Amino acid sequence: MAKTLKEMKLWKHRQIILAFIGGCFLFTGFLFEQGNMNNTAVIFYIFSFLFGGFYKAKEGIEDLLEDRSLNVEILMILAAIGAASIGYWSEGAILIFIFSLAGALETYTLQKSERDLSALMNLAPEEANLIDHREDIKTVSVDELQIGSRILIRPGERVPADGIVLSGETSVDESTLTGEPVPVSKAEGDEVFNGTMNGKGSMTVKVTKRNADSLFQKMIRLVQEAKAERPPAQQFIEKVEGPYVIVVLLTVALMLIIPIIFLGWNFEDTFYRAMVLLVVASPCAVVASIMPALLSAISTGARNGVLMKGGVYLEQLSKANAIAFDKTGTITTGNPSVTDVHFEDEESDVCAAVAAIEQQSNHPLAKALFQFTSAKTKTSLPSLSTIHDLTGYGVESEIDGAKWTLGNSSLMNRTLANPFHNEFERKEAEWKKAGKTIVYVAKNDEFMAAFAVKDEIRENVKNTLRELDKLGISTIMITGDQEETAASIANEAGMDEWISECLPEKKVSEVDSLKERYGSVIMVGDGVNDAPALAKANIGIAMGSGTDVAIDTADIVLMKSELDKIRLSLQLSKRLNRIIKQNLTFSIAVILLLITANFAQQLTLPLGVIGHEGSTLLVILNGLRLLKS
Repeated sequence: MAKTLKEMKLWKHRQIILAFIGGCFLFTGFLFEQGNMNNTAVIFYIFSFLFGGFYKAKEGIEDLLEDRSLNVEILMILAAIGAASIGYWSEGAILIFIFSLAGALETYTLQKSERDLSALMNLAPEEANLIDHREDIKTVSVDELQIGSRILIRPGERVPADGIVLSGETSVDESTLTGEPVPVSKAEGDEVFNGTMNGKGSMTVKVTKRNADSLFQKMIRLVQEAKAERPPAQQFIEKVEGPYVIVVLLTVALMLIIPIIFLGWNFEDTFYRAMVLLVVASPCAVVASIMPALLSAISTGARNGVLMKGGVYLEQLSKANAIAFDKTGTITTGNPSVTDVHFEDEESDVCAAVAAIEQQSNHPLAKALFQFTSAKTKTSLPSLSTIHDLTGYGVESEIDGAKWTLGNSSLMNRTLANPFHNEFERKEAEWKKAGKTIVYVAKNDEFMAAFAVKDEIRENVKNTLRELDKLGISTIMITGDQEETAASIANEAGMDEWISECLPEKKVSEVDSLKERYGSVIMVGDGVNDAPALAKANIGIAMGSGTDVAIDTADIVLMKSELDKIRLSLQLSKRLNRIIKQNLTFSIAVILLLITANFAQQLTLPLGVIGHEGSTLLVILNGLRLLKS
C-alpha cells in the first residue's frame, strides 16, 4: 500500500508539472495569436497539446488497447484533435490544459482520502524490545514475537504487540484505535494494543497475539479491503461507462450529418458543435460522484475505531430499521462475577468440581465461576475423565466415576430427577428478578448448587439506545438467558424488546423473523455462537474484543467495542448516501444543461470544458467533506 501511495504522489507531481508546462505554451501561443503571428502561435499550441495532454492520452490509449474499453479520456482527445482540425487551435489547447489540470487536481483530491491509511500504516512498529530468559533485552522484528514473549516498552515508544501488562504503570494514547484523544491509564493486568503510543512510564508486557493477528494489523487489513471494494452503484457506473461513450460517439456521428442535411448548418459550425458535444456529454463527474465520497467515509470511520469491510455495508447501514444485540459481551461488559450462591451439599466438594470443569472454557460465565470456586477450593483440583460441551445448554463431565452437569434451567429440566426445594425456588426468583444469570450444578442428576452471576451493562449503552430510538430504529436483545433475566437486563438497558432462551440456531431463525418484520436488520455480537446470526443479518457488526470467528464473519467491526460508535456509523452512512445523491443529481443536471446549451448554439468549447471539468471537481470536493468527523 505504501508503494502505491508513493507512485500516486509521483503521478500527481508529474501531472501538475506537465499541465503547468502545457499552460505556459498555451499562454505564449495566445500572445503570438494576438500579434497576428498565427503560424508561430499554432506551434506553441501543438506543444501545449503534447505536454498538457500526455498523461490523459496515455491513460485513454492504454485502456483502449489493454482493456478494449472506451473512456472519457478518448472523448477529450478526439474533441481536442477535432477542434484543431478545423482551425480552433486555441480552443483545443484550452480543452487539453483544463482537462489535464483537472486530472492532476482529481488525483490530488483522491490521494487525500488515502492519507489516513498511509499514516495508520506508518504507526505500526517494526521492532520490539524482547526480554529473553536471561533477562537480557534485545531488539527483534515484531514478526519474531511469539505468544507468551515478554517485551519492554519504554516511554514514548509505540506498543509493538497486543498484550497484558506484567509490571509498570503508565498512560497510553489509544487514539489510533478509538479516535479518542484522552490517554488511558495502564497498570498490571491491563490490556495494551499494537500501534498505540506509550506515555511517560515504562512497562513490561506479555504478548497475547502474534503481529499478524493483532487488533491493529486487522484494522489495517480491513481498511485496505474496504478501499479496494466497489459498491454496487459504482460498479454499475463503471460497467455502463464504455457503452455510454459509444452512444456519445454515435450521437456525435449523427450530429455531423443531421444538422447539415435538415437544419442547413454549414460544416464548420456543425463540426464545432459536435466537438463541444464530445466534451460536455462526457460522464467524468458522474464517475467521480461515488468513490471519493466512499473512501473519505471509510477513512473517517477508521479514524474513529469503526472498520467497514466494504463500501456496500456502509452504504446500506442507514437503511436498517432494527438492530438486534447479543447480551453477554455486547450489551454487558463480558466480565461477569458471582454475586450469590446456594449449596445443597458440601461446599468445598462442589467448588472443586466446578473449578475443574470451568477452567476448560473461555466463556465469560465459565471464567467467573472458575475465579470464584477456585478461590474456595483449598486442595488441588480433581482430574476430569470426560467432558462434553452441550452447546446452548452447558457442559457435562465425569469426575471419579460421578457425572457432573453444569448449565441453565433448560438443561436441569431434562436432567434432574427431583424438583427444586421451595427455599431455593424463592432465591431463584429473586436472582432472576435482579437480572442475574443462574448456573445450576447437578451430580448424578441430583441438584447440588446454584450460582448467580451478574454482568454489568456497558457504559453509554443507555445513551446509545436512546439515540437509536430518536433515529427511529428499533432495538432488540437476543440472549440465551431465561425470560426473567433477559427482561431485567433489557429493561435496565432500555431495549424495545427482547428474545430469551435462544440457542445459536434459534438466533438465526429470530434474525430471519426480524428481517420479515423490519426489512433490513443489523446484528451486533461478539462470540462464536453469534457468528451464524451475524452472517444471516443484512449487516453484521462485531465487537473488537470479541472472538476471531465473530470478527471474520461480521461486515463492520467496532475496534474498542464501544456501542456508541454504531450511532456514528449510522450518521456517516446517512451523510454518505446524501452526498452521493447530491453528486449524481448535480453531475447529471450539468451534463443535460450543457448539452441543451450546445444544441441551442449558446455554448463555446472553452465554456463547455469549464462547465464539465468544474462539475467534476465540485463533486469530488463535496465527497471529501466526509473526511470531517
